[in-house]
Amino acid sequence: MGDAGQPLYKEVKLAITRILSSGEIQAGDAIPTEKQLCEMFGTSIGTVRRAIDELVAEHVLVRQQGRGTYLIPYSPERMLNFFFHIVRRDGHREIPIVQTLSFQTGTADSETAADLSIRPDDTIYRVFNVMLMAGEPAVLDEIRISEAMFPGLTEAEFVSRNATIYDLYQSRFGINVIRTLDRLRAVSADAKTAKRLNIALGTPLLEIIRVAVTFDERPVEWRRTLLNTETYEYRNLLKSELP
Repeated sequence: MGDAGQPLYKEVKLAITRILSSGEIQAGDAIPTEKQLCEMFGTSIGTVRRAIDELVAEHVLVRQQGRGTYLIPYSPERMLNFFFHIVRRDGHREIPIVQTLSFQTGTADSETAADLSIRPDDTIYRVFNVMLMAGEPAVLDEIRISEAMFPGLTEAEFVSRNATIYDLYQSRFGINVIRTLDRLRAVSADAKTAKRLNIALGTPLLEIIRVAVTFDERPVEWRRTLLNTETYEYRNLLKSELP
């Protein structure tokens, strides 16, 4: 190892993420020990530890005292705490009930292709979900993912999953979402959205365009979320990176 363009621990971090993205380590599995990683990369324990510290801070890995360091699985609690930023106005968090309205196969338009780093007209899956919170429809989601990245995914498999969508990506396809980019703006409910959310036509909504990425900043998912802000709001606690 040795690249004058970046610190050595960043190179080690990149090497570890490549191991994680290879599929050799499954969710809940331990990664090699710090000593083994030192031998693999020919670096000091301090360098390896700093690389792991960043992956722990990014909620990719978790340390368990006396046991080792593990690739974090996608539990509902992790999804709620790190990827789901919609809360009641009083700050209360709840796990939404997700209902799939449709699961379709189509082709990527130019905007979707650019966001997912695929070619226009590549085959994609388009999924529409409504999320119930406190028993009422509050969120409408449209998800677009590449068929090439999720080969063989079926509507039955998507709907019958017994965990979160990101858990399905991880457990079935070995794809780990590690961060998201969210873009927000105000929009008005069109007729179809108003019907699905049981609100009046033209109701103000918050639109969230999300691109989720895995290791090496590879795009995994494009998502458009429409939130009825009468009772709920978007709340994201930003944390600074390690120095």
